[in-house]
Amino acid sequence: MTFAPNPAPYSRIVIKLGTSVLTEGTRNFSRPRLVEIVRQCATLHQKGFEIILVSSGAMAAGKEKLQFPTLPPLVPAKQMLSAVGQPWLMALYSEYFDIYGILVGQMLLTRADLQSRKRYLNARHTLHALIQGHVVPIINENDTVTAEEIRVGDNDNLSAMVATLAEADLLVLLTDQPGLFTADPRTNPGAELIPEVERIDERLLAGAGASITGLGTGGMATKLQAAETATRGGATVVIASGSVPDVIPRLAHGESIGTRFQPGSSRPENRKRWLLAGYTRSGWITVDAGAATALARRGSSLLPIGVAAVEGDFDRGDTISLYNPQGREIARGLSNYNAAEVRRLQGCHSSEIETRLGYQYGEEVIHRNDLILL
Repeated sequence: MTFAPNPAPYSRIVIKLGTSVLTEGTRNFSRPRLVEIVRQCATLHQKGFEIILVSSGAMAAGKEKLQFPTLPPLVPAKQMLSAVGQPWLMALYSEYFDIYGILVGQMLLTRADLQSRKRYLNARHTLHALIQGHVVPIINENDTVTAEEIRVGDNDNLSAMVATLAEADLLVLLTDQPGLFTADPRTNPGAELIPEVERIDERLLAGAGASITGLGTGGMATKLQAAETATRGGATVVIASGSVPDVIPRLAHGESIGTRFQPGSSRPENRKRWLLAGYTRSGWITVDAGAATALARRGSSLLPIGVAAVEGDFDRGDTISLYNPQGREIARGLSNYNAAEVRRLQGCHSSEIETRLGYQYGEEVIHRNDLILL
C-alpha cells in the first residue's frame, strides 16, 4: 500500500500496543507481528508523521525470558518480571526500528509523574524534545517501582494521559478485538460492532469485557476510560484490531476501522490539559445548584459558600472532581485547600476564611484559571 506525503487529518499519533497484540494471543512474543508494527510506524514516520508508542508487554517478555516460572501472585514478583522484560523489549524495538534508520527513546512514567506539575512539565519537555529530534518515544508504565498500576493494567489510561501530554491528534488503541461491540462478542454471537461513539455512557460500560488472555491486565472497560480522557483532551480515539493489514497507516489517513471516538469541541490550554492528565480520584467536592450554574455558565471560581459536601481526602494542589447536586461530574480543578480545610470552610463567605483557619491561600477553593469544565 502506497501513501502520499502526510495530507492526513492527523499529524501526531499515539499508538498503544496491548500485550495480546504483541503475542498474538499466545504466551510468547510474536517477532513477526512486532516487525510488522514497526514497519507500519516507520512508513508513517518517514512521511512526516510524529509517532509515539505506548507499549505493554514487559511482564510477558519477562516471563518468556525466564522460561515461564511459577511465581506467587504478588506485586514484587510482577515487578521482577517487568525488570527482566523491559530491557529485552526495548532491545527488540531498537533493533527493528534501526532497520529503517529510526532511533527510539525510552520513557518510563508513573501516574505520580503526571500528577506533579513540575514532573508533568519535565515529561512534556522530554517528549517534545524526542519528537523534535525525530526520535520515536516508546513509553511504558514504570512497573518496577509502582504497585497500583501493575495490578490494574493501566497502560490504556497511561496512553490517554500521554496523548494529552503530547497534544496528540489521534490515539490508537490496538487490541485483539475489532473494536467496541454492543455486547461481549466472546459470549454473545449477536453482538454488533459500534463504528462510532459520540458519548460514553453506562450502556457502553456495561458491554465492556475484561482481558481473558492471562498476559495482559486491561480490558475494554479500561479502553473506554482511556477514550473518555483522551477525547476530553482533544484527541480522536480509535479502538481497533492489531491484526488488520496496515491498520496504523490506514487509521492515520482517516480510514474507518474499528470504533472511533470523536474529540471534544475544543482543545484545552496546556495547563488545563494537565488537570485532565494528572487527575486522581482520592477525594471530591459536591457543589450546590447556584455554584454549579456559576461554574458552567459564567466561568466562575468555586468559592467556599458554594461547597455542599466534601468526600474522601485530598491535599492542597491536588486535582479533584466537582459534582453537581444530581451527582454528575461537571469540572476538575486544583484545590487551594486540603479536604479537612474545605470541610471547615464549607458554606462560609470568602471573608471568613482567615477567621476560620487562621490563614488563607486565597478567596477561592478552586480558582477559575485552575479549573476545566467537563
